[in-house]
Amino acid sequence: MYKEELIKITTDDFEEIALWKVYNKKNSSNVNLFLTHGTFSNKKICLGISAYLVNLGYICWIMEWRNHGESAKPKTKFNFETIAQFDIKAVLTYLLEDLKINQLHCITHSGGGICLTMCLLNNEKWVPKISSMTLFSCQSFGACHTFKNRIKIQISKFISSLLGYIPAKIIKLGPHNESYFTMKQWYNWNLTKNFKGDTGLNYLAVMKNIKIPILSISGEADKFIAPKEGVAAFLNAFENSKNKLIHCSISNGFAENYNHSSVIYSRNASLEIWPLVKDWIETTNT
Repeated sequence: MYKEELIKITTDDFEEIALWKVYNKKNSSNVNLFLTHGTFSNKKICLGISAYLVNLGYICWIMEWRNHGESAKPKTKFNFETIAQFDIKAVLTYLLEDLKINQLHCITHSGGGICLTMCLLNNEKWVPKISSMTLFSCQSFGACHTFKNRIKIQISKFISSLLGYIPAKIIKLGPHNESYFTMKQWYNWNLTKNFKGDTGLNYLAVMKNIKIPILSISGEADKFIAPKEGVAAFLNAFENSKNKLIHCSISNGFAENYNHSSVIYSRNASLEIWPLVKDWIETTNT
C-alpha cells in the first residue's frame, strides 16, 4: 500500500504549489520519478500509474499546477509558460537542488509534457539530470493536420473567448475549468503551426537541444487534442534517434483504441501500457 505526503512549494512569483510524494516505506528504491498532469486535470490522472510504479519500488513526486487540486488559486492569470517557468521550475529546483536527487525520470500527461519541455529549454542545466521522459498524449503545434481539425480549433477558440473559459466540468473534459487566457497559447500554437513563447523564444527551433530519451504514447481515439500526427511531429522535433513512439490502437495489437485520458488512466492501460513505461524507465536508468 502506498503513502501520500503533501509538500507545499513556493514559486518565484509567490504562489503555493502542491507536490505529492507517493511512496512505499517497505519497498522504496532510490529511483525518483516526477509526474504532472495537463489542463482540466489534477493529480488523480497520475495516481494509478504512480501506485503501480511505487509498488515496484520507485518514489513518485506528483506536481499539481496552480489552480488545480491542492495548489493555491493564483492571484493573476497564467498560461503554459507560467506553469513551465514558475511551477515546474520550483519543483525541479526542490528535487534536483534542494534534495540533491542526481537522476530523475519524468512522466507527464498532455499539457504537462509541453510545460516540462519549455521548462527544460529555459533551464538546460537540468537536462543531464533527467534520465528519461515519458509523454502521454503530448503535442503543441500539430493538431490542425486536417481542415476539419482546424475548423474545430477555430470554433473552440472563438467560443471559449466569448465565455472567458472552457467549462470542462460541464462537457466532461475534467474536474477543472481553464480560462481562455490559459488556453489561448495552445490554440494559437496549433493554428499557426509554431511553438513560440510569449517571451519570444522559439521553442520548436531549440527542442533538438534536449537529448533525453523520450517515450511518446498516443491513442487512436484521441482525434482532437493530441492526434497521432501531432504527437509524432512533437516527438520528431527533438531530433533524437533514441526516442520511441507508441501508438495505442487495436490495429497495433492493443486492447482498445485509447482516447486522450484512457491511454494513461484506465484498466486496460494498467495492464498493457504502464508496463511499457516501466520497461522504458528500466532501460534508460543510469
